[in-house]
Amino acid sequence: MPRIKKLDIFVLKSFLLLFSGTFFICLFIFMMQFLWRYVDELVGKGLEMSVLAQFFFLSALTLIPLSLPLSILLAALMTFGNFGERYELLSMKAAGIPLLRIIRPVVLFCVFLGILSFFFQNVVGPKAQKELWTLLVSMKQKSPEVDIPEGVFYSDIEGYNIYVKHKDRETGMLQDVLIYNFSDGFENAHIIWAEEGKLELTADKKHLFLHLFNGEQFENLKSQSVISKNVPYRRESFKEKHTLIAFDTNFEMVDGNFLNQRSDIKNMREISLTIDSLNMYADSVGKALYTDAMERTYKKPALTASDSAKIERQHLTVINTDSIFNSLTSSQKLSTLNTTSRRVKSLASDWSLKSFTTKDADGRIRGHRSDWHKKITLSLACIIFFFIGAPLGAIIRKGGLGMPVVISVLIFVLYYIIDSGATRVAKSGEMNIVLGTWMSTIILAPLGGFLTYKSNKDSVVFNIDVYIAFFRKLFGIRVSRHIFKKEVIIHTPDYQSITARLETVRTECGDYAATHKLLGPPNYYRIFTNNTPDNAISSISLQIENIVEELSNSSDGVLLNMMNNLPFLSVKAHKSLFDNRWLNLVCGLIVPVGLLLWLNIWRYRVRLDKDLRTIITTVNDMQERIRQNLL
Repeated sequence: MPRIKKLDIFVLKSFLLLFSGTFFICLFIFMMQFLWRYVDELVGKGLEMSVLAQFFFLSALTLIPLSLPLSILLAALMTFGNFGERYELLSMKAAGIPLLRIIRPVVLFCVFLGILSFFFQNVVGPKAQKELWTLLVSMKQKSPEVDIPEGVFYSDIEGYNIYVKHKDRETGMLQDVLIYNFSDGFENAHIIWAEEGKLELTADKKHLFLHLFNGEQFENLKSQSVISKNVPYRRESFKEKHTLIAFDTNFEMVDGNFLNQRSDIKNMREISLTIDSLNMYADSVGKALYTDAMERTYKKPALTASDSAKIERQHLTVINTDSIFNSLTSSQKLSTLNTTSRRVKSLASDWSLKSFTTKDADGRIRGHRSDWHKKITLSLACIIFFFIGAPLGAIIRKGGLGMPVVISVLIFVLYYIIDSGATRVAKSGEMNIVLGTWMSTIILAPLGGFLTYKSNKDSVVFNIDVYIAFFRKLFGIRVSRHIFKKEVIIHTPDYQSITARLETVRTECGDYAATHKLLGPPNYYRIFTNNTPDNAISSISLQIENIVEELSNSSDGVLLNMMNNLPFLSVKAHKSLFDNRWLNLVCGLIVPVGLLLWLNIWRYRVRLDKDLRTIITTVNDMQERIRQNLL
C-alpha cells in the first residue's frame, strides 16, 4: 500500500484551500446568472423566505456539476502558478520529482470529484431539476403583490383596471382614484371615481378590501328590449364606500407531472427506457404513415405485407401526361389545373402536419441521447480541466487572481461555445448526436495532454522570447547592439592588440566583399547543390564578437557608441537554406518555392555586403579613436 508523503499532503492542502474558495465563487456566479434569467417574473410576488430558500437550494444543487470544472481549472491554475512564482515547483523538480508525480494526489482528488459530479447528475440532479422547475412554474403562476404605480393603469388584478394619480407612501392613501370593473363583461363595466382611497389585504389573503371616499359610481343597466337604441345607466354619489375584490395571493405548488417529458429530470436508466419507448412510438407512427400513403396511392382499404411486396415488384406503365393534357379543351385544362392545385395543397398540408409528429419524436430522441452522454462528458470535464490548468499554471508561473482568472474564463468560454454550439447542431439533426455531445471533450482532451507533456518536459511553449526570435529569424529582422559604460571595470582592454585584430577584421571584410560580388544575382544551381558552410564569415563574426566583448570594459564612451554600429552577421542566410544537400536540391526543383528562396538569399547577400562595408567604416573610426586617445 503506497504511503502518503508530506509532499502529497502539501500539494493537496494547497489545492483544497483554493478549490474551496473558487468553487463557492463559481457556484455563486452561476446561481446569479440563473436567477437573472427569471428575476423579472419573480420580483413583486411577495414570496416567503422559505420558498426563496428552497429555490436557491435547488438551483445550487443543479448547478454543482457545471461549477466543478471551472472551479477545478481556476484552482489548478492558481495552485501551480503560485508554486512556480514562489520557486517551489522548481525546488521539487530540482529534487528529481517529475511533474506527474507532483500532481498525482490532486489527480486522484479530481477523479473523485468527477465521480461525485456523475453521481449528482445521475441521482441528485434529476430530482432537483424536477422540483426546481415545478417550483419555478408555481412561482410564475403566483399572483403579484398589489403595488399600484402612479400615473398609469394597473391591470394585474383580473377583471379590473385601476388608475391612481398620486400615492402617499407613508400612509398608503391613494389620491384621485379611477376604477374600471370588467368582471361582468366589457359592455357592462362599472366605473368608480373617488377623491381618496385605501387598499388593504384581508387576513385570509384571498380578497382586497378597498376603502373609497367622496366619489361617484357609474353603472350600465341592461336593456330590456333588444331593439332599444338607448341603454340607461345608473349614477351614484357617495361619501364613503367599501368594496371587496377577489384576489388570492396564497402560494400553491403545481403538479409536476407535466415535466415528465423533459430529459433533464431523468437518470441514465430512465433516459434509456424513454429512448426505447420513443423509438417504438416513432416506428409505429412511420408504419401508420406508410400504410396510409399506400392506401391513398392504390385506392385499397388495407394492404397486407404480401400485397405491399407484390406492388413493389410491379412494373408500372409510363404514361405521357403532356399528351393527355394537350388533348383537353380549355375549360377542361383550367378545371384540371385547379383540381390538381387544390389536391397538391391539401396533400402538402396533410404531410406537413404528419411530418411534424415524426420530427418531434426524432427531436425528443436526440435530446434524450444528448443528455445521456452529457452526464459523462461533464464529469470527464473535471479531469480534463485539471490537466489543462495544472500545466498552464506551471508554465506561466503566475499565481493570485489576475492572470489565472483571465485564462480560466477564456478556456471555459471556449469550452462552453464548443459544447453548446455542437450540441445544438447535433440536436437539430445536422450532426451525429454522439459526435456533437463529445465535441468539446474531443477538442480539449488533446490540449490537456499536450500541455501536460510540455510542462513535464519543461518546454518553453509560453516563452514569448522564443516566438520573437523565431519571427525575427523568419523575416530577417535583427536586433541592434546596446553597449553601455560599466560602473565597475575589472581590467582595462589591451588596445595595442585590439588595434591589430581590428586591422585583420577590416582586411578580411574587404577581401571577402571584393571576391564574392555579393550585389550580383547568385548562381541558382550552386545555391541548391552546395551546402558547405561559409567559414570566412563565421570567422569574421567570431572575431568581431570577441573584440566587442573585450572592448566593453573600456571607459571611453565614444568608443562604446562606435561599437553599437557593428552589425550582427548572419553566417548562413546568404548561403543554402539547409545543411542537407538533398533537401536543398528538392527545394530548388520546386520552381515557385525555389525561386522565392533564391530571391530571399539574394536579399541576404545584398545585406551582407552592406554589413561588411559598415564594419570596415566602423573599424577605421575605432582604430583612429584608439590611436588618438587611448594609446
